[in-house]
Amino acid sequence: MNLEFFIAKRLFKGSDKKSFSGPVIFISVSAIAISLAIMIISVSIVTGFKAEITNKIVGFGSHIQIVNYDNNSSYETFPISENQSFIAEIKKLTGILSINRFIIKAGIIKSEENLQGVVFKGVGKDYDWKFFRQYLVDGNIPIFLDSIRSDSILISQYLANILNLKTGDRFTAYFIQDPPRLRKFTVSGIYNTQLEDLDKTFVFLDLKHLRKINNWNEDQITGFEVHVDDIRKLLKYELLINQIVGSNFNPNGEILKVKNIKEEYPGIFDWLSLLDINVWVILVLMLSVACFNMITGLLVIILEKVSLIGILKSMGAANIKIEKIFIYLSSMLIIRGLVFGNILGLGLLFIQKYFGIIKLDPESYYLSVVPVNINVLHVLLLNVFTIITIVVMMFLPAKIISKISPSKSIKFN
Repeated sequence: MNLEFFIAKRLFKGSDKKSFSGPVIFISVSAIAISLAIMIISVSIVTGFKAEITNKIVGFGSHIQIVNYDNNSSYETFPISENQSFIAEIKKLTGILSINRFIIKAGIIKSEENLQGVVFKGVGKDYDWKFFRQYLVDGNIPIFLDSIRSDSILISQYLANILNLKTGDRFTAYFIQDPPRLRKFTVSGIYNTQLEDLDKTFVFLDLKHLRKINNWNEDQITGFEVHVDDIRKLLKYELLINQIVGSNFNPNGEILKVKNIKEEYPGIFDWLSLLDINVWVILVLMLSVACFNMITGLLVIILEKVSLIGILKSMGAANIKIEKIFIYLSSMLIIRGLVFGNILGLGLLFIQKYFGIIKLDPESYYLSVVPVNINVLHVLLLNVFTIITIVVMMFLPAKIISKISPSKSIKFN
């Protein structure tokens, strides 16, 4: 066994015994444990929060949309043909989950007691309802067929409450145009994503209704929604789809554009990006606290073991070998702190994940409970980065050993 490691191991075993350095070592190890726990919790909560909000926004608007180039930010859109040659080519791309047709149009819902302006989103039988099934609170997801026009509609709990509607109720929808038009619909299901800004805006119905109201042809739609498997590769997919769409010439003169969800809701995604800054601030602060406490602890240990250092030097031990002893000792104490930090941090995260103890105000945070995203890679990286940073910092106080005189240190006690 390495002599320096053997001595460090003996010192480590005796670190819990009553001594001058005992309380300081306990505080240092506790600081590392608490700092690591806070870092793990911070990263897990922020990544979980970003993932939840992003998934909700994507659920309403998909990752990428292909629409008419003339479409602006309003909900009165110019149509394109659903018979596009590039659809098959896009489906062949690795990572493309689905492509759905859609039509959007602004309108007003009127019940017996109230009225509310909304955006009607027409979808077809190919629409992927997986997202809304998660948040369905009453009724059923509507079923749309190509052959029959359905009067079923999906609305949010927010709209159901202010309009006093429940599943099975019929209501009138008005579409402001020349001439104005109205349609009767039946509430098939009610969802609640807690993303109030979008919940109070969108209702979902058969796209054939909106096609008829717009006087569009049987093959005309607002555009296509494309879902991908990884939002981190969003720009890559957008570029690939843009190349495919841009290389297709439409004889009818349509000019298409490809846009991603971050361009559609820049304010929300900019807000989510700011959370990364908060995480980095927390990581720097917690690492600073851990390093400061560990340096203090090592200095106290060195002070307490001055006589041991003097004896080792008098026996011919080089400074570098004695420094290794204390670096090994520090590493053992750091690992102890990491073990307790992981237990504390992951324990609290699992409690929150499965019991949802800490609640949030949905109106402010779009979520009812604090979300957590326990990523093994993130935890491992935090552990590795913490131990490397603190061990490197330990070389500074260890250098004090070279200043200790053997003759004076043996008499120290």
